[in-house]
Amino acid sequence: MKTAVVVFPGSNCDRDLMVALELVTGRAPIALWHDDKELPEELDLIALPGGFSHGDYLRSGAIAARAPIMREVIAAAGRGTPVLGICNGFQVLTEAGLLPGALMRNAGLDFVCRDVKLEVVNTQTPFTSAYRPGEPVTIPVAHHDGNFQADSDTLDRLEQQGQVAFRYAEEVNGSARNIAGILNHRRNVLGMMPHPERVVEPAHGGTDGRRMFESLFSAFA
Repeated sequence: MKTAVVVFPGSNCDRDLMVALELVTGRAPIALWHDDKELPEELDLIALPGGFSHGDYLRSGAIAARAPIMREVIAAAGRGTPVLGICNGFQVLTEAGLLPGALMRNAGLDFVCRDVKLEVVNTQTPFTSAYRPGEPVTIPVAHHDGNFQADSDTLDRLEQQGQVAFRYAEEVNGSARNIAGILNHRRNVLGMMPHPERVVEPAHGGTDGRRMFESLFSAFA
């Protein structure tokens, strides 16, 4: 499985994500710089890590979404290549138009950094096939702008078309309908605020995030 992680100025979870991918796939990901203008051929996954790209100036992810490499990421997603955005990566995906809605300031105006309980909503995707429908999992969050919002019609469409991947099982940041992660219509793009790369081995205190990477590995092995 050939993977790549896009690194922006201000990314700070890129190494964690690379370690998680190599641990599961046995192959080190390619690091792509935001200013790169081409993607390697035959990538099985492109991942956008968490952090504070460009210092979160303007809006979280707004500048990163317009980086040269993102033109290629958008084109690859259009061809069906899986794209995973975690935390700031989720914000970049919405700003780039690959996912609907927006990530706003947390309802309590505080930075939230703790383990949270999630419900796995859709397992019919390359990102979630190793989970059970409705399964409770615990994955940490660390964000200040994780409050997912969209208009009612968009939220209804996400629910009806199976595009909600994860839902918070508890109040975390004010997200509409407790949505923690969503998919595009083709289900090859996933954005989520929780950090699965931080729970991939027992030393992390849990392994609930590992199955996301195992799901992807199974899809492309």
